[in-house]
Amino acid sequence: MKVTYVLMHAYGMGGTIRTVINQANAMAEAGHEVAIASVVRRRDRPRFPVDGRVRMITIADHRGRPAPPPPRGGRLGRWLRRHWTVPVAPGEEPGSEVPVGEAAKRTFTREVEEGFIEYVRGLREGVLVTTRPALNLLSARYAPQELVRVAQDHMHLTSYKPAVHAAILADYPRLDAVVSLTRQDEEDYRRAMGDRVRIAQIPNPLHSLDVPRTDHSAKVVVAAGRLTRQKGFDLLIEAFGQVAAQYPDWTLRIYGGGPWEGRLRGQIRRRRLGDHVLLMGTVKGFDRELAQASIYALSSRFEGFAMVMLEALNCGLPVVGFDCPTGPREVIRDGENGLLVPPEDPDALAAALCRLIGDRRLRRRLGTAAIGTAAGYGPVPIRHRWEALFAELLRAKSAGPDGRPTGTSLPA
Repeated sequence: MKVTYVLMHAYGMGGTIRTVINQANAMAEAGHEVAIASVVRRRDRPRFPVDGRVRMITIADHRGRPAPPPPRGGRLGRWLRRHWTVPVAPGEEPGSEVPVGEAAKRTFTREVEEGFIEYVRGLREGVLVTTRPALNLLSARYAPQELVRVAQDHMHLTSYKPAVHAAILADYPRLDAVVSLTRQDEEDYRRAMGDRVRIAQIPNPLHSLDVPRTDHSAKVVVAAGRLTRQKGFDLLIEAFGQVAAQYPDWTLRIYGGGPWEGRLRGQIRRRRLGDHVLLMGTVKGFDRELAQASIYALSSRFEGFAMVMLEALNCGLPVVGFDCPTGPREVIRDGENGLLVPPEDPDALAAALCRLIGDRRLRRRLGTAAIGTAAGYGPVPIRHRWEALFAELLRAKSAGPDGRPTGTSLPA
């Protein structure tokens, strides 16, 4: 079976990048012909390990170019985007295909859009898997009909801005399948699209089930993710102020980088939590860092699936988290492998953390169950689900719309 995955930045950091590379590695391990296409490339080497059998493709090589600055927020930023025209260099003119509100809109210059469209138009066989709305929409519009075109949604349908949502409803029916990470998002897609496109749900896989595990003795709570509003680390720091007052010998380690770093450091300083809350930056071998903690805190305002939550469970960490949309409730069973509290409620989050900090036996019981939960998300069982879906779609493509063979070969 020939499978091509397309990532916006295959050489960067992020949950989508990590999980798609995990999928590609698992498929290559099983003997499939696998490629990963990076729409934009800014680094020499991938941040995450890529199986040597996976072919890496670069569509727009931007090594040596500065990344586009993040859009300015607030009222001034909105006014500037409406009224101010910023001169751009040749090749950096804004594209016209990606709707306003797509988070990667600024990266999709005319050059990037045209490069990606030319690339997908040149594909002739197998399965094309795109991994964010902009790529999914361009695949729907321009990828050849003989391909099996699959859109992965690594967030959730209800989170998208109006223009993006409208484009999804208009263009995704041209695809062969849309795959969500959660059952809730699968239901949302079915309500929105009916039977106009095949909808499936397949969660992201762990990279391995063979990882170091905690013994629940370290007085450490850990959290990880991009330092953005979505991840809610400001709420977690607020909650941990209460935890530190009751358990001053415990610390919170937050791993990751992002635009909110300065804001979070300021919050830590104002609350005088410098001895209790540490921003750790990005690290390699994150499983080792998880195994050196006793509790994982999930403070997101919303999630696609929260892959790091699964990684924490796999290391034996009970998760204390907000019951946010979407994903945590599908994995965390309150009182069995973790604790869920109302969304965006720092007081409830602090109380749940203190409950686990004060009860090592409970931490161990939930942590044992956490390992059992993670086992269902290993690379092999998730790969089997993808293989079954791809085989079904390839058979349908081979049969044609009237059920008769089209002459398209069905890869083994």
